[in-house]
Parts: sequence; C-alpha cells; structure tokens
Amino acid sequence: MKHFINLKDISSKDLRRILVDAKKRKKLRNKLSTLEVDKGAPLKGKMLVQMFEKASSRTRISFYLAIKQLGGGTLTLRSNELHLGQGGESIADTAKILSTYGDGFMLRTDNDSKVENFKKYLSIPIINGLSPSSHPTQVLSDVFTVEEIKKKPISKLNICWIGDSNNVLDSLIAASVKFSFKLSIGCPKKFQPGKEVRNWVKKNNKKIYIYNDAKKAALGADVIFSDKVISLNDRVNKKNKIKYFKKFKINKELMSYAKKNCIFLHCLPRGNEVEDQIFLGKNSHVWQQALNRVHVQKSILLYCFGKLR
Repeated sequence: MKHFINLKDISSKDLRRILVDAKKRKKLRNKLSTLEVDKGAPLKGKMLVQMFEKASSRTRISFYLAIKQLGGGTLTLRSNELHLGQGGESIADTAKILSTYGDGFMLRTDNDSKVENFKKYLSIPIINGLSPSSHPTQVLSDVFTVEEIKKKPISKLNICWIGDSNNVLDSLIAASVKFSFKLSIGCPKKFQPGKEVRNWVKKNNKKIYIYNDAKKAALGADVIFSDKVISLNDRVNKKNKIKYFKKFKINKELMSYAKKNCIFLHCLPRGNEVEDQIFLGKNSHVWQQALNRVHVQKSILLYCFGKLR
C-alpha cells in the first residue's frame, strides 16, 4: 500500500513513473468526452472517499473526474458532517470506518498531524489534497505542465517562484530536489522558506536560490510560478503583508527579466499578485495547468492502488 502525502517521501523514480503514465493517459483521452471511462477501466469497482476541511474548487473537481475516468466512484464529505468533526469520534475509529467502506482516502486539511494520524490508522491509501506544509498533487501536476509546454525535462530549465512561502512552495522545493532543477525564489526576507525546509534541501546536497529582489529571482527564468499572497486562512495583518509584497507583483516589467519564451503558471485562486496583462496573456498557461490536475491525479490514484503500469 502506497500513500501520497509529501513529495519528499516518494522516490524520484516513482514520481517520474507517475508523470510518464499521465502523459500516456492524457494522449489516449483525445477523443473521449468528460465522463467516458478509460480503456480497461483500471479502477472499476473502487471508491475514493474525499474529505474537505478547507474550501476547494480544482482539487475537488479534478479528483472526482480522475476516479470517474478510471472507472471508479467517489464520495465527498465535509468533516462537520461526520462525528469526527463534531468531536464525538476519534481519528482512529473514523479511519477504521473509512477503511471498511472505501478503497482510498483523500484529505484536504489545515492540520499536518491529522494527515499523519489518519495514515497511522487507515488500512487504505491516503492522498494529501493539501495541508499546511504540502500540496503534492498540485506541484507534481505543475511539473507535468512545465514539461508538456517546454517539451524538455524540467531538470534542464530555470524555475522561478515569486511570492509567499507557503505549502505550494514547500512542495515545489521538494520537487526541485527530486527532479534536480534550479529553483530561484523571490520573496521579502520576512517571508522566506522556513529553516526546516532549507535544512532538508542541504541534507540532500541540493541548493535553492533565495532573493529578496523579484527581478534578481526572475532573471533568465524559463517558468515563473506564483500563488495568492493572502490565502483564505492567513492569520496575519493583511494590510501589512500586502505592503511587504508591493515590489513582488508580477507584471510586464518583471517578466522582461525572464527569458522571452518564459511561461507563467499560477495554482489559483489568484489575487492582486499578478496583473491581468500577464495572467490572461499569451505566455500564461493557467487553464492548461488546472486541467492537467485530472490527468496526473489519475496516475497518482493508480500508484496508490498498486495499478500503475
């Protein structure tokens, strides 16, 4: 049984196997409609239970489509609909019930330890749909999108992140180690990646480049990533935080420091960190990026269910 919680914990070989499978599966769906099942229905009869403790658009819809296209089904829950959310049942007992009824469990939570506790008691695979320190399904899909557009391995590209240090960036840092690509990060000093993440990179004999100047970070970039500076559950003085990021807005001037064919990606939802001219421009591939979540998550599901070709 294989879990998908953090890119750090999965071998580079297995991550590459997932991407190779996703590429094949996407190609085979050219002539299929949204809910038509993949040839062979590899997850026929399987059910994925999804639980959301945080709001979700893309993760919710993409996992629904992923399991459906593989021939399985899904049940989507909110924690406040369960005895667990009302404080009446333990994670251990809830996990045993989920393992009895379902074949896999996808959790989107605001608590990292909850993911680990579920893993401890589940007898079915768990997939991290987002936690405070990791968004692995998003970032693996982003690697897929970069390679699809650039038509070369990500290891040969200069990747840049402009914005806050959050769970998406933590997973992108993990991906930079697993896939050996250069990662430059542009953010205010106060909002740099944490010590634990930076130490993990050093421990793996890799390096990330952190700049407190957005232009220096963007210089020579093949890809610029960003995310919303003020997230839904940000418990900070929002006005002050916005002031810190004033010089980190992604606009035409900043993009001019990157390579001419640099692409822009954003995991959504967006805020004021990027101008419309860039977000909706010809170098932006945010909609393709969102769609690819379905294809990569299908291969993640197959990996977890032991069905990856």
